[in-house]
Amino acid sequence: MNIKNNVFLATVATAGLAFAGSATAQDMYKSGMGGLYAGVNYTFMDVDFDGYANADVGTLSGKVGVMATDFLGVEARAGFGVDDDRVLGQKVKLDNFFGGYATINMVNQSPVTPYAVLGFTRIEAEFGGRSDDELDFSYGAGLNVKLAQNLSGNLEYMRYYDDSDITVDGIGLGLQMNF
Repeated sequence: MNIKNNVFLATVATAGLAFAGSATAQDMYKSGMGGLYAGVNYTFMDVDFDGYANADVGTLSGKVGVMATDFLGVEARAGFGVDDDRVLGQKVKLDNFFGGYATINMVNQSPVTPYAVLGFTRIEAEFGGRSDDELDFSYGAGLNVKLAQNLSGNLEYMRYYDDSDITVDGIGLGLQMNF
């Protein structure tokens, strides 16, 4: 079974657990303003060139979203590269990315909320003198940790892009303000 199948099964299982959870659980994202949130993330991206070479780049991104229900959120993200790499003497740069996503949150009574992310990401990248921009299905999972009344931190893994030649994965750390 490949990684895509494993992640898909984990996402489906997380979604099932989220919808089976208690309706009276504390929702750390809800406030009097309808569950709006915004955040920033630094993401350590790994660009894999079909197992031939890897580049490690860094990105800074922002997100805005709304919790449509206790368990389902909708958000938009956009970011740009802040740390490039060199592979085989060629510069690797992730210029920018943006996308739209749904989050499936496993709301519970603890300050830690696991979630799954599904959506689409458009990535513009450069390798050597060649530039390319592509759109692909994206998925991931993460944890939000309540730090204060309207502030949470998060740790997240995302598969942003995957085709026959290039795979872009990221581990992100961030802060989120809930309004």
